[in-house]
Amino acid sequence: MTSNEHDVVIPVDYSDTDSAYGGGSDVASITTSLTSSVFDYHYENGRRYNAYRAGQYWGPNDEEQLSQLDLSHHISLLMQRGRLFLAPLGDSPQRALDVGTGTGIWAIDFADMFPNCQVLGTDLSPTQPREVPPNLQFEVDDACSEWIYTKNSFDFIYIRSLYGSVSDWPKMYDEVFAHLKPGGYVEQMEIKVVPTSDDGTVPPESIFARWGEISLAAGDAFGKTLRCADESRQGLINAGFEGVVEHRFKLPMGDWPREERLKIIGAYNKAHWESGMEGWCMFLLTNYLGWSREEVLVYVAEMRRMLRDKRVHAYHEWYAPVITLLL
Repeated sequence: MTSNEHDVVIPVDYSDTDSAYGGGSDVASITTSLTSSVFDYHYENGRRYNAYRAGQYWGPNDEEQLSQLDLSHHISLLMQRGRLFLAPLGDSPQRALDVGTGTGIWAIDFADMFPNCQVLGTDLSPTQPREVPPNLQFEVDDACSEWIYTKNSFDFIYIRSLYGSVSDWPKMYDEVFAHLKPGGYVEQMEIKVVPTSDDGTVPPESIFARWGEISLAAGDAFGKTLRCADESRQGLINAGFEGVVEHRFKLPMGDWPREERLKIIGAYNKAHWESGMEGWCMFLLTNYLGWSREEVLVYVAEMRRMLRDKRVHAYHEWYAPVITLLL
C-alpha cells in the first residue's frame, strides 16, 4: 500500500520571475563508551569526521554539518505536517531505538513526547547534547555490527537518512526484525539524492542531473548504496515484514511552488542544500572518485548557481516506509 503526495505535480509560482536568481544497552562492554578516544576526531579537507570506525561514514560531524542535520529534522516535521513519526504507535510505547541518531534531535523530541518510554539513540559520533530527558540515553555504536540488545524488545525502531551508510542492508533489516516486539513498528525515512523536475527545468545535461549521477556512482564506489529511497520498501518486505505503508513526498529545492506550505518547505530545503552539499560529497568524491578538494568546491559552486536560479523548479523525493511486524 502506498500513501503519498508524490504523484501530484507541484504548481509553480510565476509571480516572482524578475530575476533568474534569488536570494542504556544490554551488553555495555561491546558498545564504545564516551571516552576520550571517540572524541579524537579525524580531519581532512577542512572538515571533521568521526573517530570511532573512522572512514566508515561519509558525513562530517562538525558544527556546520550538525546544523544542517537539525535543519533536515525541521524540514521533516514540515513535510509530515508536524508529525514526528508516521507509525500508529498508540499512547504508550515502552522502548524505542533511533538508529543513526545524529544530533539526537529526533530522539529528544520522541523522549519528551513519551516520558514513560525508554529511548536509545546510537551513532558513530558523540555529538549529542548532555542535557537530555531522563528517559533518553545516547551511545556510540555501529548499527552495522551485530546488535547486542535483547531480542524482541523494542516497540519502535526509527531509521532516517542512512543512505550511503550501510553496506549490507539485508543484515541490517534482519537485526531490526529480530529486535522488534511482535506488533512493533519500524519506520525508515530516506531521501532520493537525484534532483528532478516535472516541467523539464532539470534537463539531463544540467549540473543537477550530473549531481545525481555522480552521487550514485560515489556511493557504489564506497560500497554503500545511495539508492535507499528506492530500495528500502522491498528490502524490508524481503526481511519478512508485513503491513507496509509507504509515504512519498516531493521536496521542493527552492521557494518556487505556488502553495504557501510548499513554498516555505522549499525555502528551508534550499538552505538545507546550500549548507549541506559540500559535506555530502567531499569525502566520497576525494576518497573514492579521485577528485581534488578544489574540484569539489568548484562543483559545489556550480550546484549553488543552479539552486539559486528561480527558473529551475527542482525537487527531490522523500520516501518513508512504515511497517508493522506481525508475528
